[in-house]
Amino acid sequence: MILDHLLPVFLLIALGAVLRRAGLVDPTFLRAADRLIYYVFFPILLFWKIGGTPTDAALPVVLWVGGVVPLLVVFGLSLAAIAALGMERFQAGAFSQATYRFNTYVAIAVVGNVLGDAGVQRLGELLGLAIPVANVLAVMTLIWFSRQQLDQRQRVRLTLRALISNPLILACVAGMVWARVGPALPVAVDNTLRLAASITLPLALISIGGSLSLASARGHLAPSLLATALKILVLPAVGYVLLRAMGAGPDDLLIGMLFLAMPASTAMYVLATQLDSDASLSAAIIVVSTVLSFLSLSAVLVVFT
Repeated sequence: MILDHLLPVFLLIALGAVLRRAGLVDPTFLRAADRLIYYVFFPILLFWKIGGTPTDAALPVVLWVGGVVPLLVVFGLSLAAIAALGMERFQAGAFSQATYRFNTYVAIAVVGNVLGDAGVQRLGELLGLAIPVANVLAVMTLIWFSRQQLDQRQRVRLTLRALISNPLILACVAGMVWARVGPALPVAVDNTLRLAASITLPLALISIGGSLSLASARGHLAPSLLATALKILVLPAVGYVLLRAMGAGPDDLLIGMLFLAMPASTAMYVLATQLDSDASLSAAIIVVSTVLSFLSLSAVLVVFT
């Protein structure tokens, strides 16, 4: 199971690192690829996977509760850790968002390998709520701990702008609506979206690998390990309790646990930079959580499949 479904994802990430080291890709290419993935190809993939198959299924309330409430719990724990450790304001926002923000690219790739298109469609409906919740928490916290002087109106404006301009949120919501009220996509449209979506995950995973730098983790190892422990150990543990308590079915339980065991989001580096937080700490946590998430995801596959 691990060799068949998880290892290919991490091999593509490793390929990105090898290509970067060999000089076949450079930072300029990676930045351009990231923009294309984030603004064009990944929204296409999400809309196609979620909305491509019309459904009258009820909204996944159990999966939403089991997947999103743990984000809120760990968010609270991250604030407690910041206070207990006396963490500097410059680092606090970057640390907090790393404990609950998830790598959507890895999530889609792993769930797609394990459960196919039906699993990705179900995961997409979870992402439709989880992405805006995680973004609101991250923006609020980064603004809260920012060294900039912002009034309440500016804080609300920044938070709303981060939500309404997020292409992943828009694609998930559009896909859920289309799947329930729209007709089946015409063959020509479906094939076009399929072709566009087919390059998304390989390019995204290679881009993740090309952006990783082990050197960035050396100066921030202690907070990186703490944030990673909250992300890939505590978060799945809280989710497991909730999903079991709510009677989640086998597929929803597996999807929820894989989602919660994902590494930290690579997008948090950009947000930390934009909102005056410690981008180098964000980069370090991305590296540490990505490497160690192979263990957390392997454990989920062993226990729940």
